[in-house]
Amino acid sequence: MKVKAVRLHGANDLRLDEFELPEIKDDEILVKVVSDSVCMSTYKCAILGTKHKRVHEDVADHPAIMGHEMAGDIVKVGAKHQDKFKPGMKFTLQPALNYKGTMWSPGYSYEFFGGDATYCIIPQEVMELGCLLEYKGKAYYEASLAEPMSCSIGAFNAAYHTKMGVYTHEMGIKEGGKLAIMAGAGPMGLGALTYALHRDIRPGMVVVTDVNQDRLDRAAHLFPPEEAKKDGIDLHFVNTGNVEDPVAYLRELSGGTGYDDVFCYAPVAAVVEQSSGILGRDGCLNFFAGPTDNQFSAKMNFYDVHYNSTHVMGTTGGNTADMIESLELTAQGRIDPSVMVTHIGGLDAAASTTLNLPKIPGGKKLIYTHISMPLIALDDLRSKEKEDPRYGKLADIVEANKGLWCPEAEEYLLAHFTEE
Repeated sequence: MKVKAVRLHGANDLRLDEFELPEIKDDEILVKVVSDSVCMSTYKCAILGTKHKRVHEDVADHPAIMGHEMAGDIVKVGAKHQDKFKPGMKFTLQPALNYKGTMWSPGYSYEFFGGDATYCIIPQEVMELGCLLEYKGKAYYEASLAEPMSCSIGAFNAAYHTKMGVYTHEMGIKEGGKLAIMAGAGPMGLGALTYALHRDIRPGMVVVTDVNQDRLDRAAHLFPPEEAKKDGIDLHFVNTGNVEDPVAYLRELSGGTGYDDVFCYAPVAAVVEQSSGILGRDGCLNFFAGPTDNQFSAKMNFYDVHYNSTHVMGTTGGNTADMIESLELTAQGRIDPSVMVTHIGGLDAAASTTLNLPKIPGGKKLIYTHISMPLIALDDLRSKEKEDPRYGKLADIVEANKGLWCPEAEEYLLAHFTEE
């Protein structure tokens, strides 16, 4: 069958291709992709090409489909998997396969498997690993966003703490503790924030920092500190660009003791060093943001490592259990992944969006693969109303939902903008 997909041919070389998808094998599954959210990791893959650890050397001859935060419908199931999966099921998947020690992953490594496509083929290893998940919710975008949400969920679950003289790690963030999300008013930081505020084991204090006041204002609008206070959480938003000594200010805000858990959401040396500087005793620093520079480094206070048991770690992606937790919490209405989304677009916008991602302000960019639409900010929908009344209707729906994307908006989009 003929499909369209955005594929990587080399560094900085993404193309919207039309090509023939082969027939599936008995151990494969054909799916229709409906939504895919654009990840900063995909940008890194696109600019690095074969220098990226997940991209194969012959990508010029066998281009890889981009996108790994996908959701859609199962179309055809190979004989081996017909007992578990059926045509018509909605799906999402955990892309961090780590299959037999390889780093291959959808959106980086496969010729016929990725999210920026109208249709793609899921290979046998995904089912073997239990990484293909049935999705029973209503909105496809919520399933797409389960993957980026699972990354933050995994980071929280991977945090650990110790007691003096006891050689056992207590896994997870400290309950009732003090938590900081550094450079955290972007899409991934807001995902971490909605999770921190609504998970079972919660901190008693959360501080979100950034240097962009507009992003901080939006975060405070979506997560009013007075609402968090009702749940027993002291929530603060801090513009560290307006503070002469960010470390001193943040430590004072903590009551002078520092923070139990710190998540660093930007690969910037100054932010890493601030993160190190605000750790309290036994503080756990998760360097969440993956740099493109393989020589990236920053200072850390090793006096505190020795005498105060501070420690640093990093996580990249989540696991299948984290994905399932994200889907369950979303279905229960406890977390709202839509806080990450600021733009929507069609498949024809995916390549340019990916290659220019750091230059485009806002949060997550959500791609609908069966739609032709330039990338547009949710705040700009109203401005297109005169030339196309459909945008006005979308604006009505979004504005009625605190400016957030929502199932009703997706339903309208798919009903009125889909090309096939």
